[in-house]
Amino acid sequence: MYDPRVYQSALSHEAIFLHNDTDRTKRIRDAKSEAQKEIEEYRKQKEDEFKKFEAEHSSGFKKAEDDASQEAEANLKEIQEAGKKKGDKVVNDLIHATTDVKPEVPEKIVSKA
Repeated sequence: MYDPRVYQSALSHEAIFLHNDTDRTKRIRDAKSEAQKEIEEYRKQKEDEFKKFEAEHSSGFKKAEDDASQEAEANLKEIQEAGKKKGDKVVNDLIHATTDVKPEVPEKIVSKA
């Protein structure tokens, strides 16, 4: 009842199946690693493109920032000079306005009376 040829044939089919399964697993692993390499290459390419774009366009921003900084410094110096020239007069006017009080009746009250 036991036929060695049938048993051998079954073993042969199982070996082929295992071999195919191993090949499939290897192909999947290889495809995954290749896809990972392509992704890394693409990412590196895009990062390089972005750095190049950023370098080209950020130089204009840097110049604008420097110009704005210089303008702000010039305006600040003008304000400081005006404060030095007219500061004493402004302080005296404020002191005079707060200490020399001249009470006056509002016009609305005067007109009602």
